[in-house]
Amino acid sequence: MDGGGDGGGAAYNPRTVEEVFRDFKGRRNGMIKALTTDVQEFYRLCDPEKENLCLYGHPNEHWEVNLPAEEVPPELPEPVLGINFARDGMMEKDWLSLVAVHSDAWLLAVAFFFGARFGFDKADRKRLFNMMNDLPSIFEVVAGTAKKASKEKSSVSNNSSNRSKSNSKRGSEPKPKYSKPEPNEEEEEGVEEEDEDDDDEQGETQCGACGESYAADEFWICCDLCENWFHGKCVKITPARAEHIKQYKCPSCSNKRARS
Repeated sequence: MDGGGDGGGAAYNPRTVEEVFRDFKGRRNGMIKALTTDVQEFYRLCDPEKENLCLYGHPNEHWEVNLPAEEVPPELPEPVLGINFARDGMMEKDWLSLVAVHSDAWLLAVAFFFGARFGFDKADRKRLFNMMNDLPSIFEVVAGTAKKASKEKSSVSNNSSNRSKSNSKRGSEPKPKYSKPEPNEEEEEGVEEEDEDDDDEQGETQCGACGESYAADEFWICCDLCENWFHGKCVKITPARAEHIKQYKCPSCSNKRARS
């Protein structure tokens, strides 16, 4: 029997998205049987002493280990050659997983070969892929990760939603009063007040020490007593140090208090 035979004869040609998907499912089910329920028979047939062998899945859900097609190019894309040569050179589980990965690639190749042959447009190709992608891959079935993947997916989505909540919570926390924020980092609350503050700070505010105007890229700090703003560098206060100051008093207010 020719390696490219599909059980349905050479005239078997799916022409619609639904027919190609049905063909895909049949071949997929056959290959899954070979790599799971019929694995002992599959292992026996993949004799490393034989020539290049391929695993074929047929539309009728049967599988076959056979030589590649003789005609070039073949009627359909060929599965990976020589799966039998690696059988005894690696652990059985790893070998089966490797064959499963190549089988997944072959199924896609056959499906899109039909799609190209019968003129599927962009929408048809997308619909076909989405239908195929809704099924676990052969590798996921063979490796037993199909169920794990769905659990991990739900876990990841929960974690991401939790992260987004915590991020939004952090973002809504009020800024420290001592640190003069840049205009684009103002908290969302009090938008009208923000606009007024921006006008005052950018247009009129001057450093109580050097008299220079406010610049958005500079760190400033406000005295809690006189409420004047100062360049951090002018009063020798860094952003890191300001983090630990509960109530900031400028040098002038500190001197007044000392004298009194």
